[in-house]
Amino acid sequence: MLMDLLFVTLGLGLLVVAGDWLVKGAVALALRLGIPALIVGLTVVAFGTSAPELMVSVAAVLDNAPAIALGNVVGSNTANILLVLGLPALIATIRTDEQDTRESAAIMIGATILFILLCFMGPISWPHALVLLGALALILGRQIRQALAHRNARCEEEIASADPHLPGWQVAGFIVAGLIGLPLGANLLVDGASSIARAFGISEAVIGLTLVAVGTSLPELATSVSAAAKGRADVALGNVIGSNIFNLLSIIGFAGLVGPLPVPTQMLAVDLWVMLGASVLLLPFVFYRWPITRGIGIGFTLLYAAYVIGLMIGDTLT
Repeated sequence: MLMDLLFVTLGLGLLVVAGDWLVKGAVALALRLGIPALIVGLTVVAFGTSAPELMVSVAAVLDNAPAIALGNVVGSNTANILLVLGLPALIATIRTDEQDTRESAAIMIGATILFILLCFMGPISWPHALVLLGALALILGRQIRQALAHRNARCEEEIASADPHLPGWQVAGFIVAGLIGLPLGANLLVDGASSIARAFGISEAVIGLTLVAVGTSLPELATSVSAAAKGRADVALGNVIGSNIFNLLSIIGFAGLVGPLPVPTQMLAVDLWVMLGASVLLLPFVFYRWPITRGIGIGFTLLYAAYVIGLMIGDTLT
């Protein structure tokens, strides 16, 4: 058991560090190649920050643990809204009128509904995966056209810390280290989590929905808490919405090309609807520009705690 916990801890650490290395190297390379900063922000950064979740889901499918792959995405999307927004709101109110995220929120709801429909048509396999990736391609294409037509300062701000003059050997080193560290960390996390699930008699779906999902959401959580401490809690909202869209369309899309993902009955009955409910819960704050205050943050956090406790109790009874 100690070795399994060590594997999970090392896996999460490797995913966080290797993902950061990959993003740094890829962004520096893209800028050196003359790719516009707007395009880099919308594509390279977006895919790079989702690399840990992607590697975990692919590794889970290859290790014959598809429930972890699905649980990782469904659990991450729920945690992103209730936890990644809830905890920073305890530090500082999240202003929702600083940036217009209404269109992105509508896309997130659409992607969530599409994903749920495909789950009920499951198991998710390559035809479903192509539908998800096709939707992602349409969204990215539209965002790129909009970014080129109207300068997007936020995208440029996201890569402001990148150094286009980084020496070539450092760029290559970051990319290689990231490409090696991500799958290694993913395998350690999936192996450790699967062993813990078997040892405690917990289903792999619940492990994916809780331990793995929260673990792969740690970078977003750390970023949001840090931003809140600096008085920039508003950046968390756009990051969460964008992350949820990418989780559903790209991660399950690519994982579905690797192998079929049967959807557990319990996930069809409960967890998909909790994810949708959390997404809908966010809409009034986006469309009516209500601030996410400390009281709301406490409510979000308590809702997530109740959900996790309910998962554990339900899994024990079954």
